[in-house]
Amino acid sequence: MTLRLELLRHGETELGGGFRGRLDDALTETGWAQMRDALGDECRWSALVSSPLQRCAAFAEELAARHGLPLGFEPGLQELDFGQWEGLSPAKLMESDAAALERFWNDPYAFPPPGGEAMGDFESRVFAALQRLYQAHAGSSVLVVTHGGVMRLLGALASGLPARRLLEVMVAHGECMALDVTRDGDGWRIHKASN
Repeated sequence: MTLRLELLRHGETELGGGFRGRLDDALTETGWAQMRDALGDECRWSALVSSPLQRCAAFAEELAARHGLPLGFEPGLQELDFGQWEGLSPAKLMESDAAALERFWNDPYAFPPPGGEAMGDFESRVFAALQRLYQAHAGSSVLVVTHGGVMRLLGALASGLPARRLLEVMVAHGECMALDVTRDGDGWRIHKASN
């Protein structure tokens, strides 16, 4: 059985760009507009699931109320914890820790952010959340309001890339990505869906 996931990345936030894993700043008006524009007015889902961080949750609450949809919060769909890099921009890190940043960009699984979440743990967390989504919603279509890292991981796999190359997948604020997900033995088959 297939689960159709439409992943929506949160929009621009008040504190701007940079590494935002556990930081919980609100959306700007531009961020709200990015998310509203990405989805339009049509409701094509049976449920909504959101990261509990306010940059995702506030929009999901508004959308669920507007369409009368059930809404659940899934902590496993939160962004990677960037540890000591939280709130810092890549430009700032190029001044203070360029070698560590370059190692992370080249191989995030071997060189996670200092004090941050290991990429293997992040991947396991996201796939545990995916399993819960599949058990609850297989055979239907669900909108998931989440973060760039989650979308990069699933998008890499849907594109045939190994998970370790997730940073090659670009995901803009307010971008949508539709995926068809099925179980394949102990693993997953993830494909980009046609709209």
